[in-house]
Amino acid sequence: MKAAVLTGYDKNGRALELRELPVPELAPGEVLVRVHAAGVNPLDNMVVRGEVKLIVPYRFPLVMGNELVGTVEALGDGARRFALGDRVYGRMPLAKIGAFAEYAAVGETALAKVPEYLSDEEAACVPLTALTALQSLELMGAKAGDSIFISGGTGSLGAMAVPIAAVMGLEVATNGNGSSEDRMRALGASTFIDYRKQDYVEVLSDVDHVLDTLGDRELEREFSVLRPGGTLVSLRGMPNGEFARRSGFPLWKRLAFGMVGRTYDKMAAKRGQRHRFVFVHEDGAGLGKLPELLGGRKIEASVDKVFPLDEVNSAMEKVAAGGSKGKTILRVC
Repeated sequence: MKAAVLTGYDKNGRALELRELPVPELAPGEVLVRVHAAGVNPLDNMVVRGEVKLIVPYRFPLVMGNELVGTVEALGDGARRFALGDRVYGRMPLAKIGAFAEYAAVGETALAKVPEYLSDEEAACVPLTALTALQSLELMGAKAGDSIFISGGTGSLGAMAVPIAAVMGLEVATNGNGSSEDRMRALGASTFIDYRKQDYVEVLSDVDHVLDTLGDRELEREFSVLRPGGTLVSLRGMPNGEFARRSGFPLWKRLAFGMVGRTYDKMAAKRGQRHRFVFVHEDGAGLGKLPELLGGRKIEASVDKVFPLDEVNSAMEKVAAGGSKGKTILRVC
């Protein structure tokens, strides 16, 4: 099979190699997925740069890719959740990624059936962003009647997080380019802030929760609009000791992450706020509940550009450059 392989970390980024590899063998509880499409994410570039190696220490050569959609072609021992031919999607297990390939061996608990109305390219937009939204809201303890600010919510994550939060009964505020206002309000945002005209710190105050998608450059400002006792969950900031304890890491990693994240932990502590870091994990059951959670609303999936697998490095460069209006997708087979 053809696969896009990383041969080592490089803080400046490095090209993936296209290689012919054997079709992976199945471990108990795994299914063999013929990959149709895969989402390309900032996380993939973070893996290349070695920015997540303390969280997940990968071995090389590494088949890249964190989310996929495809059809089930074989079942490992004990795998019973799916039948041959089922169209499935999922976030690859943290310890065993590999979506940028014609075939992937995936633990069946990481997968869910794809809603029929989603194309393969649309379905490949969903797993990572949907699970990030669900797991972030769970970390917050968000409930109906709470308020939430989703920073930079006009991208692919916001297209998932805004409607999920709105359906849960939260009052949702987000910011971005004003051209996206009508779309974000249709998704469920009750407050939209055009960053070209207004600064969110002058509009918002005492919100119950903040979902940070921007990282270090905005965290202090995001804490300033959070109420005392509120919770900020960050996708792009620094992992902290609480994250290491929650992840079951050994003591040395807990101490290391405690040092790394202490700046923002101290910032939160000044007003009795909570700082959480999320590194989304696989969860087929959670993904499978998404249509039910959204009720009659269809899953929104925004595809920016589709590349063939042979052009994986162009896709990675596009994501690294930023400015996308949706998800960059690899069409595999």
